Order: sequence, then C-alpha cells, then structure tokens
Amino acid sequence: MMEDTDMSPRLDHGNPGTATAPVVPAQFSPEQVPDPASPEEVAELLEEQLGLPELPPYDEVGPVDARAMSKTLFTRLERLEEGTHEFSYVRNTLVELNLALVKFAASRFRSRSEPMEDIVQVGTIGLIKAIDRFDTERGVEFPTFAMPTIVGEIKRFFRDTSWSVRVPRRLQELRLDLAKAGDELAQNLDRAPTMEELAERLGISVEEVVEGMAASNAYTASSLDAQPEEDDTEGALADRIGYEDNGLEGIEYVESLKPLIAELPSRDRTILSLRFVANMTQSEIGEELGISQMHVSRLLSRTLNKLRKGLMVEE
Repeated sequence: MMEDTDMSPRLDHGNPGTATAPVVPAQFSPEQVPDPASPEEVAELLEEQLGLPELPPYDEVGPVDARAMSKTLFTRLERLEEGTHEFSYVRNTLVELNLALVKFAASRFRSRSEPMEDIVQVGTIGLIKAIDRFDTERGVEFPTFAMPTIVGEIKRFFRDTSWSVRVPRRLQELRLDLAKAGDELAQNLDRAPTMEELAERLGISVEEVVEGMAASNAYTASSLDAQPEEDDTEGALADRIGYEDNGLEGIEYVESLKPLIAELPSRDRTILSLRFVANMTQSEIGEELGISQMHVSRLLSRTLNKLRKGLMVEE
C-alpha cells in the first residue's frame, strides 16, 4: 500500500533485523566508506556531507524538536535535486520525524474495523504527499498543513473500501452531505427534516435526495445467518424472509372473480357490494332494496354458488 520511494538508509535506522546492504552514494570514495558499511554509518556520512546535526532515532525526538528539525530539513530539501541519494535521505528523515502526526490522526479511527496498521500505512502515504507539496515560503507550520492531507487520505481509504456494495463516488459524498445536513436541520427544527428541506439545504432536487438515501443502504450489509439481539424473539434473518404470504392467494382469487362479478346482473352486484364491502346484514340489505330478508338470502346464496362454480371451471 505504501508508495514506491527510494528508501534511504535513514529508514532502516533502528531496525537491525530488516537492514540489508545499504546503497552507498557514488560521491563517497572507498576510503570514506567502511567495509561492510552499515546503514547507520552511511547515514552518518550523509549527515556530515549535508551539514546536518546528528539526528537521533525518530521515536526519541519530541514534538518541539521534531518541528524545529523539520524546518531545517525542508529548507535543505528545497536545495537538493530530486532523485539523488541526498534528496531521498532528507525526505525519508522528514517522514520518520513526523510519523507522530500519522499516529495521532489514525487514533481518531480506532473504532473502525480495519487494522490500525493499515490505517497508519494509509496515513503515511498522506504524510508523504504533504511533504512533497509543502512550501516553506507560505509561512504555515508543517503539522497544520499536513494534518488535513493525512486525515483526507485515511477517509478516502474508508470511503473506497468500507462500502458493502460499490456505488459511484458522487453518491458516497452525497450520503455524507445528507447525514451532515440532516443532523444540523434536526437540531434547528427539533424534529427530523423532510426531503424537501434537505433538498433546499443542499441545493439539490428531491429526486437526488431520494437517490442518496437509497445509496446509504449499500454502506453496510447484514449476514443472513446473523443472530438477533438477546431481547429479540425472532430468529436469524434467513428464518424471517422468504415465507409464504397467505394474502397473495386472496389477491389471486379477487383478480379471478372480477370478470365473473362483472357478468352478474346489477341487483346481484349491488347485494354483493352491500354485504361484503359495506358489511350490511341481510335484513339491512332487504330494507335498502325493498325486499324481504329471506329473498336476500336466496339471491346471495345463488350468486355465491355461481361465482364458486365459475372459479372451479377456471381452475
């Protein structure tokens, strides 16, 4: 995940278990370089050539000293040619001195599911980008300049890898904007905002708000075998989906009855409507139509038998 950089001996300092034969700058004569040359010895030669003070291991440097040493190194870095061993040495030393910024930024994401080592590694990429972009003439302290880049790199990592279903970047950013606007409006209105209010706040259409909310469902996914909470009486999700809906059978019968009912005489359709839609009794239907309750019963029984036979013929 780390960028491919020219790793100077400085980055092997303090790690004897991983050090290999260091690359010795060509400008040193064989008499100047011990044989074999350790990373620490080559680093000392580079420090002497660059006119830098002796640099202790980065983990022993306090924040104040690291900031002061970084200023000196940035000034020196601007005078060096990119691609040289000296440039790589100073650049990598700046990375080591400011790793505390990365660890501080990564600690904000400690609750995430990703390993802390991966978060620090991604943050280090942001630190390297900040070092390459930093300009001492702006009059801004390097930690102030670097922290947004480091945090932004970590957030981009989560944004690109944490979604259960891949959605366009536009919708990922819209989800964050909707969440932020929703919290602000909820505090001001003392209630949940409507879609129209969210659309007005963000300057977008209601359709875009709906699209952003739908995309939020792709952020996390639940396993079908996930067990419910302790106070949940229902089983796993797989046991709660795919069941047979008895109401579907009723819909099928209603659709089959529609053409049969349409063929009935007007009075029979009226009796069916008053009995099963208006929930009137046979006596009330008789009073409504001016006939006896017994006559209503016979007409209703005849009509139901006709419909029942019609359904059986269709089946």
